[in-house]
Amino acid sequence: MDYDFSFFLFSAAVITGIVWGSYCFYLKRVQREYDLDNEPLLVEYARSFFPVVLVVFLLRSFIAEPFRIPSGSMMPTLLIGDFILVNKFAYGIRLPVINKKIIDIGEPERGDVMVFRYPKNPEVDYIKRVIGLPGDKIRYLNKQLTVNGQVMQQDSQGIYQGLGQGKSMTGSERLNENLQTVKHDILINHRVPNLQGTFIVPQGHYFMMGDNRDNSNDSRYWGTVPEANLVGKAFFIWMNWDWEHTGVGFERIGTNIN
Repeated sequence: MDYDFSFFLFSAAVITGIVWGSYCFYLKRVQREYDLDNEPLLVEYARSFFPVVLVVFLLRSFIAEPFRIPSGSMMPTLLIGDFILVNKFAYGIRLPVINKKIIDIGEPERGDVMVFRYPKNPEVDYIKRVIGLPGDKIRYLNKQLTVNGQVMQQDSQGIYQGLGQGKSMTGSERLNENLQTVKHDILINHRVPNLQGTFIVPQGHYFMMGDNRDNSNDSRYWGTVPEANLVGKAFFIWMNWDWEHTGVGFERIGTNIN
């Protein structure tokens, strides 16, 4: 079991609910019987916090969850310091804490930017782009992606100029890659040795890659992501904060993630 923030919220909702409920159905009778005027301080806190904690828990577990981007592996799509929202029901309704799917709604599509639990350490959340679906044959050779024998076209957008915490990526080539389902930008560092290989995606698994192709720890290194590890689909940037650039990046606020 993953004892993360969801578990904390769940525990807080249960505890405050029990305290407030116990008072309403039992202790309040004792208070009337002994003519006590003041509500116990613990009950007052529980009554105040329970609705707030419950609403946050439900929204975060079933609707949308906020994340902060800590690394440059998804540049130029996502920058270090982006605060994003992740759709928690895009790939099915899951029970919080245990992450067990109970209702099927949709499946990941090639090109989705997806948050998932890192297979080698499920307590850590990763974010990458879906490249391979179950049964796909993925080939990455000479920094060129091929899916099921079809080359994914790349069109150069020139040399990338990184800013703030992403300035180390300056000099990489920015390309627009066509995955058929979506077009998105990637970064290629021609100074870094090529990582290549052919991969078959097992049933019930997904092959993930970062848009910053030469600076991403992804399925090329540790394998595919099982369906049970899916968290949700990233869809919106609601804040950006980079203390090495301008602080708040107002130009990125309100940006959709493609």
